[in-house]
Amino acid sequence: MVLGWRGILREFADHLPLTKDTPLLTLNEGNTPLIEATKLSGMLGEGVRLFLKYEGLNPSGSFKDRGMVLAVAKAVEEGARKVVCASTGNTSASAAAYAARAGLDCLVLIPHGKVALGKLAQAIMYGARVIAVEGNFDQALAIVQEMSMRQQDIILVNSVNPYRLEGQKTAAYEVCRDLGKAPDFLAIPVGNAGNISAYWKGFCEVYESNPSLSRPRMLGFQAAGAAPLVTGQTVDKPETVATAIRIGCPVNREKAIMAVQQSGGIFESVTDREILQAYWLLAEKEGVFAEPASSAAVAGVLKLARSGYFPPGSTIVSVLTGNGLKDPDTAMFKGAKPMILPASLDAIEEALHGELVGV
Repeated sequence: MVLGWRGILREFADHLPLTKDTPLLTLNEGNTPLIEATKLSGMLGEGVRLFLKYEGLNPSGSFKDRGMVLAVAKAVEEGARKVVCASTGNTSASAAAYAARAGLDCLVLIPHGKVALGKLAQAIMYGARVIAVEGNFDQALAIVQEMSMRQQDIILVNSVNPYRLEGQKTAAYEVCRDLGKAPDFLAIPVGNAGNISAYWKGFCEVYESNPSLSRPRMLGFQAAGAAPLVTGQTVDKPETVATAIRIGCPVNREKAIMAVQQSGGIFESVTDREILQAYWLLAEKEGVFAEPASSAAVAGVLKLARSGYFPPGSTIVSVLTGNGLKDPDTAMFKGAKPMILPASLDAIEEALHGELVGV
């Protein structure tokens, strides 16, 4: 008997393009928590409630697992021997994990020197062949797209693969399940622009089955140094501390624009400074450690709140796309380091200068 959560292919089978030949691959992805951010809510306006959809608790530590499990399962169904992807980090980790689970080879192309160490370590540990190209993500993606077209037994598992977005839409079902309704606003970081498209697809499907649940306005946030959907122009050399969204030419551009327009939402950019401030606030005020790209959405919510964007009583869900442990270097950038003292209570009390009084 299988008890508890069984992964998205089983739990959302009625909403996914499965056949009798689709293997029910799983690492028990999905069912991630929706955490109310009570302290940050108090910074957003009268009666505004902010919830965090913490996708960093998926098996490989990011939202990518929702789509990857379906993409890899379909690759197995189609008789592939290898999956391939370009990645800023999270896609590579997820593809490598599910390829290992399914018994497939995995090839990953990453931009040299632009991938956080935690993500690179994952791909290597899961057994992927990792190649660092002397170029950016968009160039790496063009290479793997051409490779998959030349060789029929190699399946591309970037978000141009339609099964990726089908799997990722399941997060919207979970948000509605946990809130008992759709939020008024869904805030999400935008890189290659697949996830915002997937969430909108999920919310639309939920609405079609139950119109009383409504649909949220989609708020897509990009880093100021990599904001093609905000400026309307491709960014040839994207730069940002939020490595997961350091993408200058998103392949799902049109789908993302449609999601924002249909929902009455907006695209907005946030600076690296705003991203890092939100990154630290999440950890220090809410006890939630998310990677910098995740924090871009929270930074955007805080920015909009300062301009009075959210009506009183609004409900906002901000998607935290990846776990903070993905990028330990940025965490240590804050500058706090352990004090090194003798193993003596007197030495510790002296160093703390009365901080222990009343504890």
